[in-house]
Amino acid sequence: MPPFDVPFDVPEGDPFGPHNLPYGVFSPPGSSDRTVGVRLGDHVLDAGAAAAALGSPYVSLLARPSLGPLLAAGRTAWSDVRRALTAWVTVPAHQEAVAGFFHPLSSVALHLPFEVADYVDFYASENHARNVGQMFRPDAADSLTPNWKHLPIGYHGRAGTVVVSGTDVVRPSGQRKAPSDASPVFGPSVRLDIEAEVGFVVGTPSELGRPVGLDGFREHVFGLCLLNDWSARDIQAWEYVPLGPFLGKSFATSVSAWITPLDALEEARVAPPERTHELLPYLDDTASDVEPGGYDLRISVAVNGHVVSEPPFSTMYWTAAQQLAHMTVNGASLRTGDLYGSGTVSGPSAGERGSLLELTWNGRDALELPDGKRTFLEDGDVVTLSAWAPGPGGVRVGLGEVTGRVVPGEV
Repeated sequence: MPPFDVPFDVPEGDPFGPHNLPYGVFSPPGSSDRTVGVRLGDHVLDAGAAAAALGSPYVSLLARPSLGPLLAAGRTAWSDVRRALTAWVTVPAHQEAVAGFFHPLSSVALHLPFEVADYVDFYASENHARNVGQMFRPDAADSLTPNWKHLPIGYHGRAGTVVVSGTDVVRPSGQRKAPSDASPVFGPSVRLDIEAEVGFVVGTPSELGRPVGLDGFREHVFGLCLLNDWSARDIQAWEYVPLGPFLGKSFATSVSAWITPLDALEEARVAPPERTHELLPYLDDTASDVEPGGYDLRISVAVNGHVVSEPPFSTMYWTAAQQLAHMTVNGASLRTGDLYGSGTVSGPSAGERGSLLELTWNGRDALELPDGKRTFLEDGDVVTLSAWAPGPGGVRVGLGEVTGRVVPGEV
């Protein structure tokens, strides 16, 4: 067994210290086998192997090629496993037993950490919705649609094209029609965009026909991750009337390789913005016995290594708990591995917008980057989302980054 040297000595204040411990799935160096891992600093602990070495009852949840069994085990198991993992990486008596099961993060291959059952994407930022409304409905009395403050608007996406961070994104082709075109044309998107979002991962399923209330959020949602909802704006603009996004969204959605459990984010809980409309009872989170539904997540968006925006998740009007309640109020059931996105995260200032559509005001104002101007993405561009949240004692909780490189599609 190699000597134990680095992981127990994670520098104080490391955003991936023992207060965090996000889950992922990886292949060790020289192997194609997949297993559950937990990140500590710049190392990955083979959680299943550590559980087996310590005789843990959780080996059946951790020595697996996917997070699925752990997700399905429910909240009591999630808390128990987290307590065990924290002890394994902090209690000196465990050092010798687990030392040989750490791998440098740079040496492993990371995979999509769970099988995505269903994918739903929302539209929960008032700043984003108002910006879009001002762009495309400039003469409207209100830039928001009449339903926006009464329910979380969303659409059902494509689970099969959710990909892990680091996967190349092939520029999609499809129909598009500019206002000056006499008829639609077919070809690669020329207005390829990103949307900086947060994804929520469902663990415990629900019964068909039984809605999940606001108080069911913690029982059903395991954790969260960063999410990039790649968007072909020109394809989307031509297709979305009257049913909404389809091919302009379904070609790729990138998620982090690391899922941060909700239990790691207790210090980041905040109240959402003040409601300006009375909500129907199933969405009303204003009661004193309802815990704060927002999260203080500080997101950064970089294009080719240059930060272009820093959207604050704390400004989101609709919370993840409200989105879950609305998603199931008609009796729709949850499945283990369901993923739902927050929608584009945008703050009130120009430097806090979570899409190029907003940052360039629909292509009118080009971004000045070190490698040239951009309105929308060019082939070869690399987009990276990163984020952190306040943690215990002032330490930061890091969220695993999401990165993707645009590559040309088939012509």
